[in-house]
Amino acid sequence: MELWDIPAIDQHAHNLLKPEAIASRPYAAAFTEAHHPDIIDNHVCHTLFYRRSLRDMADLLKCKPQESEIIASRNNLGLEELTKVCFNAANLDAILLDDGFLPQEILPWQWHQQFVSVRRLLRIEDVAQNLISQVNSFEEFRERFRAEIDPPPPEVVGFKSIAAYRTGLEIKPVELAMVKDKFNQIKQTTGEQDLPTDNTITVIATQGSNLKSLETGNECVSPREQVPRLSDKSLIDFLIIQTLEVAAKHKIPIQFHTGFGDPDLDLRQANPLHLRFLLEDNRFRDVPIVLLHTSYPYTREAGYLASVYPNVYIGLGLAIPSLSMAGMRNIISQLMELAPVSKLMYSSDAHLIPDLYYLGAKWGRKVLGEVLDDAVKDADLTVKEAEEMAVAVLRGNSDRVYGLNV
Repeated sequence: MELWDIPAIDQHAHNLLKPEAIASRPYAAAFTEAHHPDIIDNHVCHTLFYRRSLRDMADLLKCKPQESEIIASRNNLGLEELTKVCFNAANLDAILLDDGFLPQEILPWQWHQQFVSVRRLLRIEDVAQNLISQVNSFEEFRERFRAEIDPPPPEVVGFKSIAAYRTGLEIKPVELAMVKDKFNQIKQTTGEQDLPTDNTITVIATQGSNLKSLETGNECVSPREQVPRLSDKSLIDFLIIQTLEVAAKHKIPIQFHTGFGDPDLDLRQANPLHLRFLLEDNRFRDVPIVLLHTSYPYTREAGYLASVYPNVYIGLGLAIPSLSMAGMRNIISQLMELAPVSKLMYSSDAHLIPDLYYLGAKWGRKVLGEVLDDAVKDADLTVKEAEEMAVAVLRGNSDRVYGLNV
């Protein structure tokens, strides 16, 4: 089934890096969740994802399928022209950007609007983390946090949480007195200590003779830079409950990172089954809860949740295009074993470079088409039903869930 004529909505992606930030990273760094130099320099080139991507990008840029040739072609185009080429080839109608990833190194969301329609996803841990140093009391913090998200800024169509990276997905209500006490401890620690603490990260990494920044827990940690880190479970659980109340009020979705990610993640705590308490809470039954990254390797668990909870949806990004062709077909097939196709939404989780927007769109369409073809062969679907489902996954479901009216 050929799906290139369906303009897609990428319902979860990230801002592109500034040119100087792109220049400081090896090309292969964009094709792995690892951040150790040995993996990036010596092992990424042996992944199926990378080998396939070199050929794809060489075809797009009309050059030889070698990293040096591709880099030269990209540099000759420049970032704006390269982005235009990749976005046009991807046939995207809209992208939803989580701009909490590497906030000091990325281009603003408005920059991306010259290529495609853009909406924002507001990362709540970043909102809270940025406020801590600006307030003097928990009461002020609580009031300002709510004011930041209620109402959401006009360009925001959904919230995003990286609780899976920080404290895990087993989110439950917490006593207000405990939250206040934890907040006061964090304020005291970050306000009085100059050296790294449990709430501060200092990372120095080398590659050859050059210092380089690392991506740790979806945050940028530059050389010798100390970054206050919100990692207290009671406070994060409290903030998520607050956000869900606002999401219910305004009827907008909240996305959760689930499944695999970089090594800062405890994968055991990223299983979406841990979200059961939130899914059973009637206060939030009308809040669309989007499980990102197909929850891989907990894909079947995600499919089950989407099949029994009306407000659970699943994003396909990161698994697409990061896995092998067989792996991508397998996870889409696993989701469709049980989950309603009305709950599946295309995304790429593209980040750092524009290449990933194109690669996600190319292989997302191809794999989805192949799985739907198999469903027709198996008599699960008619051809007409398969065509309708392709449109739903690539754009219709996201358009409806986020109220985009694209």
